[in-house]
Amino acid sequence: MGFEQNISPQWIESQYRLWRQSPEKVPADWNAFFAGFHLAQQAPKGAAAPEPTQATKQAAVQTLIFRYRDLGHLQACIDPLNPCPGDHPFLSLEAFGLEGSDLNTTFHTKGFPKERATLREILRILRETYCRSIGVEFMHIQDPDERSWLRERMEGTRNRASLDQETRVGILRELMEASLFEAFLHRKFLGQKRFSLEGGEVVVPFLEHLIQKAAGVGVTDLILGMSHRGRLNVLANVFHKPLATIFAEFADNLELAFVGEGDVKYHQGFSSDRTVGDHGIHLSMAFNPSHLEAVDPVVIGKSRARNVGYGPGGRQKVLPVLLHGDAAFAGQGIVAETLNLSQLDGYQSGGTLHVVLNNQIGFTTAPVHARSTLYATDVAKMLMVPVFHVNGEDPEAALFAASLALDYRQRFAKDVVVEILCFRRQGHNEGDEPSFTQPLMYQKIGSRPNAYKVYGERLKKDGFDPKRMESMEEEIGQRLEAAVDAEPGEQDVGFHAKWEGIQREFEVFEEKTGVPGDRLLDLTRRITNIPETFHLHPKVAQLLERRYQAVSEDSGIDWGTAEALAFATLLTEEVPVRLSGQDSRRGTFNHRHAVLVDQENEQPYVPLAYLAPGQAPVQFYNSMLSEAAVLGFEYGYSLETPEGLTLWEAQFGDFANGAQVIIDQFLVSSGDKWDRNSGLVLLLPHGYEGQGAEHSSARIERYLQLCANNNIQVVNPSTPAQFFHLLRRQVKQPFRRPLIVFTPKSLLRLPACRSGLKALAEGRFREILPTGNAPEKCRSLLICSGKIFYDLQKKREELEREDVAIVRVEQLYPLRTDLLAEALEPFRKLDKIAWIQEEPRNMGAWHFLHPHLSDILWKEPAYLGRDEAASPAVGSHREHNREQEAILQSAFDM
Repeated sequence: MGFEQNISPQWIESQYRLWRQSPEKVPADWNAFFAGFHLAQQAPKGAAAPEPTQATKQAAVQTLIFRYRDLGHLQACIDPLNPCPGDHPFLSLEAFGLEGSDLNTTFHTKGFPKERATLREILRILRETYCRSIGVEFMHIQDPDERSWLRERMEGTRNRASLDQETRVGILRELMEASLFEAFLHRKFLGQKRFSLEGGEVVVPFLEHLIQKAAGVGVTDLILGMSHRGRLNVLANVFHKPLATIFAEFADNLELAFVGEGDVKYHQGFSSDRTVGDHGIHLSMAFNPSHLEAVDPVVIGKSRARNVGYGPGGRQKVLPVLLHGDAAFAGQGIVAETLNLSQLDGYQSGGTLHVVLNNQIGFTTAPVHARSTLYATDVAKMLMVPVFHVNGEDPEAALFAASLALDYRQRFAKDVVVEILCFRRQGHNEGDEPSFTQPLMYQKIGSRPNAYKVYGERLKKDGFDPKRMESMEEEIGQRLEAAVDAEPGEQDVGFHAKWEGIQREFEVFEEKTGVPGDRLLDLTRRITNIPETFHLHPKVAQLLERRYQAVSEDSGIDWGTAEALAFATLLTEEVPVRLSGQDSRRGTFNHRHAVLVDQENEQPYVPLAYLAPGQAPVQFYNSMLSEAAVLGFEYGYSLETPEGLTLWEAQFGDFANGAQVIIDQFLVSSGDKWDRNSGLVLLLPHGYEGQGAEHSSARIERYLQLCANNNIQVVNPSTPAQFFHLLRRQVKQPFRRPLIVFTPKSLLRLPACRSGLKALAEGRFREILPTGNAPEKCRSLLICSGKIFYDLQKKREELEREDVAIVRVEQLYPLRTDLLAEALEPFRKLDKIAWIQEEPRNMGAWHFLHPHLSDILWKEPAYLGRDEAASPAVGSHREHNREQEAILQSAFDM
């Protein structure tokens, strides 16, 4: 159907009248057309007024321009393995009611490089810009400034870089270094996995150009996250990790390993400092497991922490770059989660430059089975940011895309995506045979020459001396050979910069963390004294009044007040505090209210930000509804702020399993694998109150199963004072380890769960809380942890059973067996001893503690608790109460 069959002259006339009255009510492409048409009507006297048919064609040309900008990428020549696509029906002249006879007709244009041009010229400019080695998706962007900014820079340059000969020779050398490095590894270390970059070597000159341009525009820190594909090549040829060290790691020289267990060479991180002209730039490659995109939010968190540290203008100085695989970018949910963080308050990092290295295959899975979208990058369009699709065999196009992407990021502080379409010359790894599953693709790949040879032929046509190319090959080969036999030297390991002065080794910390009572009272006054002009919710006003009364009258400090005082004391000791999580500002259970909301204008007020001049900054953020990306972000943030207290709170502790990859691969194991510690605190609400399977258990057993070599701290505190000291201890210790805290729900308001002012003013966190009973009067001994203590205590009072002693294990790991043995020793004469818990037998702390209790106790302890179960808790409140009462009764029937 032709263009003129789609619209009528009467409709055009009606739209024109509407445009004359209200231009904003007319679609953008017609707005531009009518502006051009009106300009033509103002032609000098004697010029012919446009005929109706000409007016229709004028409109068609403006629509054609719009559609090339929108859909030109469908005709772009971006796939090195397949012929360039033919004409697309949406972009044919016939689709607009135009024909070959119109090619030499001059048309008016608006917002185009030429105000007047023939249709032939217009098509040439559009095809050169949008249909060559770069295809662009940007018309989904709704911000007119961003769209016009991109349009001007692309159409003004035809999406092509203007490079001098020496720059082009530099590209050739970088491609050559990347290719020869892979060939050398394949020859020298036959059969070893390296996850080669072959087929995607263009990434090396892309990153090199990005670094040089970034340094020139004021970037001082570039943080790169990538999976294993091409990692060794990037380390060698971009980060300049010594070749001798890389080759020694291939030889598996154990003496080169840093402290701890270590990890495979293509998972490890690295950092280096580069000088570009008069500018220095620090490069940091984040460590990453084989869980591909898991590193994404970690890099964003690290970047956020660094740019916050720089103060105003920090976002311009720190550039996060994520190098993705095509299958992972389309398939991993954490990618979408990380993209969603990009413009959220508290998580913005000034924009991330995403590079998707599209191998057109995921292990053995073809794109048709890997995604339901046209492009691997389509998920990124949720952000309304530009996506550049680049032919991986056109390095000059790749460099242009790198420059434009960086300029966009610096200008608009938003993410940007560059997809480089290439291929994977080897199998998934170097021992894999890819033709088993993709025979036709690998026939094509087998016939493709190396990237540097393709580009070299292009340079030869422009007069490049082939002998110089041979000389470069020889020089690079000699350097690689020499590095095999060179001494690798000592690895630059250890805690540097912000981590200097923080020790690696775990040690028992027993220093006091109390704060004088008069200071606690003063801080309580400050956090409960709200400006008179601020309109508090009546219930929040009552809560703040009770907080002040509890401290001033020493009438029992609850959990929320103890937490607020822990934060306040640290902030005035110049320790920054950051807490995020779903609804964490108020607190899921309405106990925190760290950020108050004015009831008349919804303006926020943070009392902890106004404690004293020179205090440390405080950040409280409600996160998006995600566990994996947000926890990964906070983990990354904690790596850059060892001097601060960084916390993540789960809405319910059960939900933390949505972030299990971050917990397993980073939180509990990075010290052993990568020599990187974190002091991140996880607050996981836990406790059985009849709320069902998904709102009871934070899965204590899972964290205890992950404990080894003092890698994490797992704590189940039972009093507000214990929590107060625990938070302060976390930053007072000379080392950093993740802290897993099982926090209460019903105990937040339980009158029995209160602490006196003296308990906060004196002492420290106590790993074991012994019983206060006289041993000679006791007939049985119960050992427990957490909330069930209060149920036992209440039952003991009801039954008047002072002959039952109760010992609380507050810190489950590292378990202080010495203190536990000391607390149990006075009851050696007893033969009725049991571990009691709310959780089913196959959950909770029983299986972890059982062997330790057996070693300490003089007789085998009994187990009292729920039977083994597949689900953490029952859904019936009545059934829950029956089970809970049965557990308690069994404890007093021993």
